[in-house]
Amino acid sequence: MEAFSMLAQLTGDEEKAAQAASSAGFAYGLAAIGPGIGIGYLVGKSVEAMARQPEAAGMVRTTMFLGIAFTEALALIGFVVFILIGL
Repeated sequence: MEAFSMLAQLTGDEEKAAQAASSAGFAYGLAAIGPGIGIGYLVGKSVEAMARQPEAAGMVRTTMFLGIAFTEALALIGFVVFILIGL
């Protein structure tokens, strides 16, 4: 609640900057939903595959980490884009 009262006291350019920062944070939160769901699905299916075929666990684990890295890159790209838009 204190943050909202601080925003109410801002004027002019400060208010626009605060709105841009909060909008960028909200947009990044929305952009992180997709990769979060993707990583959860990927890890769940990988665990299921390792449980079904334990002898292939090493290959499945390697592929899982590659998939996590590529999926997480989407969230990082979204973070950078929203920071650049906010500035």
